[in-house]
Amino acid sequence: MRVPDLKTSRAPDILLLRPMQPSVMEALAPAFTLHRLDTASDPDALLAQVGGRIRGLAVNAHAPVDRALLGRLPNLEIVSSFGVGYDTVDAVAAHERGIVVTNTPDVLSDEVADLALGLLLATVRQIPQADRHLRAGLWPAGSFPLTATLRGRTVGILGLGRIGRAIARRLEGFGVAIAYHGRRRQADVPYAYHPTLLEMARAVHVLMIVAPGGPETNGIVDAGVLAALGPDGILINVARGSLVDEAALVAALQAGTIHSAGLDVFAREPHVPAALAALDHTVLLPHVGSGSVHTRAAMGQLVVDNLISWFSGKGPVTPVPETPWSPGP
Repeated sequence: MRVPDLKTSRAPDILLLRPMQPSVMEALAPAFTLHRLDTASDPDALLAQVGGRIRGLAVNAHAPVDRALLGRLPNLEIVSSFGVGYDTVDAVAAHERGIVVTNTPDVLSDEVADLALGLLLATVRQIPQADRHLRAGLWPAGSFPLTATLRGRTVGILGLGRIGRAIARRLEGFGVAIAYHGRRRQADVPYAYHPTLLEMARAVHVLMIVAPGGPETNGIVDAGVLAALGPDGILINVARGSLVDEAALVAALQAGTIHSAGLDVFAREPHVPAALAALDHTVLLPHVGSGSVHTRAAMGQLVVDNLISWFSGKGPVTPVPETPWSPGP
């Protein structure tokens, strides 16, 4: 990995691809020379003008950083990404060029885990539907129908990473059985491990998706997995919409192949299929898993901390696995 040149008299040039939180902008401005692609009248001309000076990128989760962009930034040293997921950043290409990639793990784990449990309860007990029933004045005419329950269910977690573990700890308090599937068995957890996703889907009543996005997981929850989950099955997704075959999910919900779905993420955000929105046995949220003032502030601060730490010669704070950081001798 390249080590920052601390002898330069010029504040390091940082490029922002899209708007970021005001607190991030305010924290970066005193320490760096900022260039904004999102406000440029001619983004291509701006890249041609300043691309050779750019040493850092500050990006949010929806800003793609691909090989083509990296090729236009020959002196880029670090990509500081806002969010735990970084599937929009070509971390492999960055690694090949010696560019550090960082994300914002841990600070959002509890918030997303809380939301995941809330979404699960809202889906199982049809909380939004009951709210609509009351607001529509239908209660005097009859009680809201009885709902499904968590009692007697097994919850299968796809991706037992930081957030997956936080969800599992919360689920323990609900008295449900817990299982998981991932690339490998984890020796320090008591939950049942399934070596394949299909096998786990057959064994559980709720499939909770918390795995990272990217080519390896694209569409892995397909028609076969949904069929294995079965007519009492519930799908919850707080990870990335790309993990689910959305057309297969719509078909499964329409046909009663599965019971219901609670989704915080979608394949083409912010666009949600009308067929999904039309179904009453879905609970749909606009990607708000980490969306609290407290957590977004902590995530933004970590974006800033990674850049400041790198350019002060201390190395990245939270490098991603594709960036095996070694501070050197």
